Amino acid sequence: MSMIRDLRAAVRPSLRKDSGTYSSYDATRDPRVASAVVDCAVYRDGRRVSCDETLTPHEAMLQVRRDGGFAWIGLHEPTEAEFAGIAAEFGLHPLAVEDAVHAHQRPKLERYDDTLFTVFKTIHYVEHAELTATSEVVETGEVMCFTGRDFFITVRHGGHGSLRTLRRRLQDEPELLAKGPSAVLHTIADHVVDGYLAVADAMQVDIDDVENEVFAATGKGGSRGVDAGRIYQLKREVLEFKRAVQPLLRPMQLLSERPMRLVDPDIQKYFRDVADHLARVQEQVLGFDELLNSILQANLAQAAVAQNEDMRKITSWAAIIAVPTAVCGVYGMNFDHMPELHWRYGYPMVLGLIATVCYTIHRTLKRNGWL
Repeated sequence: MSMIRDLRAAVRPSLRKDSGTYSSYDATRDPRVASAVVDCAVYRDGRRVSCDETLTPHEAMLQVRRDGGFAWIGLHEPTEAEFAGIAAEFGLHPLAVEDAVHAHQRPKLERYDDTLFTVFKTIHYVEHAELTATSEVVETGEVMCFTGRDFFITVRHGGHGSLRTLRRRLQDEPELLAKGPSAVLHTIADHVVDGYLAVADAMQVDIDDVENEVFAATGKGGSRGVDAGRIYQLKREVLEFKRAVQPLLRPMQLLSERPMRLVDPDIQKYFRDVADHLARVQEQVLGFDELLNSILQANLAQAAVAQNEDMRKITSWAAIIAVPTAVCGVYGMNFDHMPELHWRYGYPMVLGLIATVCYTIHRTLKRNGWL
């Protein structure tokens, strides 16, 4: 709460207009605080006009207010102190700033005054030679976007999902970049969703491999299945994927259907394509979840069948062994007057009787599939 109060105190003076400009950024920025800015540039008519790598957000906004265009500022895992000056410079809402700094947010779209705050979860497929019960299949990160009239700010969390290549690719399309910050928002959304499609295709291969192993016979006694831990681990990774995809569908639909002042009408049409791709990914993820449930149940059923087969075999051999045990138990009693006890052919007869009964039981059980 103290952080929110500090940010509100910093934001209020920045929102005070003076001849169409905001208050000075330098008044709120501590020069001793390290910067988390990885790239800062000004774009005008779809082209990058600032080539100075040391350009600060304050200097970028001064150029924008003087000559027009918009500023695109990229940050990577900023701290509260590192982001406080930028939040004050651009008048960002304290609640959105708190979400951007602390990360671990649910994908969403929120509007604060003249700023759109969008949260994307990025998904990275982790390559692995063999799926185990502890394999990490997907790795998540986050990209928070602040979209204003003349600025666009990205806050990235995680070791993957760099936007540097995306920025260069977008700079090669000046006609699209000329549409302003909403064009950058669409490009990032499209980039994130395309990543979802690639991860879904890779996970499909893992699920197919597990499915083939579960239903492949491992011997005459039928399939023993696979380690249930592997299936459960894959199911957990699918659940992590689902948490990134499912909440994002509604925000993309809103961006494609509801007119917004900060979104160019020509760009809004492109969000429909992003929403369609996202809906396709969501269907795939839900299908993965249901399929893994079925695979897990089938694997457990096969394990139960294998245990039943083992128990039947144990019971069958116990029945066979019970015959000589019973006969030998009877003739092992210490009585003087027992039939055939002193008979010359008593011993061969008992052995023959035991062998005949055991053979008959074995044939019967094997014919019925118990052995």
